[in-house]
Amino acid sequence: MPSLADIERILRLSPVMPVVVIDAPEIAPDLARALLAGGLRTIEVTLRTPAALRAIEAIAREVPGIAVGDGTVLSVEDLRAAADAGATFAISPGATPALLEAGVHAPIPYLPAVATASELMQGLARGYHCFKFFPAGAAGGTALLKSFAGPFPQARFCPTGGITQETVGTYLALPNVLCAGGSWLSPPEALAARDWARIEALASQAARRT
Repeated sequence: MPSLADIERILRLSPVMPVVVIDAPEIAPDLARALLAGGLRTIEVTLRTPAALRAIEAIAREVPGIAVGDGTVLSVEDLRAAADAGATFAISPGATPALLEAGVHAPIPYLPAVATASELMQGLARGYHCFKFFPAGAAGGTALLKSFAGPFPQARFCPTGGITQETVGTYLALPNVLCAGGSWLSPPEALAARDWARIEALASQAARRT
């Protein structure tokens, strides 16, 4: 069983975590290979389509060099399904008492999300120290993360939501940010065209962020 510290190791693999929506599971391995070729070693596949779990299974089976996360985990059942699909880790857009409890004992590392100081305190009280900060742009962006640093120096974050190629550097410059999530790395038109070279180029640019 993984420890709560294992999620930090995963978040440190790459400065930017691609957040992807996949409608066709057969393209998932090629997408993962393009991201990996560009230098990114993590990917979050959101549970927003019926194909998501099959896409995770395909990536886990065919592209072992990338850590595939199951995103949009809303329930304990979703968390179990993530592990069963072969996900390396799981992420929620928020957290519930049930998920915080289940995440401590889950077979894969779990990253809950917070948007307020109260939510952060609840997660810290359960033993977590790494959190997704979502929706980052709408919840206060870098200003709120800077404010969290004072009373919660032990907390580390992966901000996601409203972050762009142009703004990601401002998040990564903060000492309490381990990585940032972004959807710009897999544009819908590039996925539709199977333009893996473009996605690899975007990944390469993101991988050079520090």
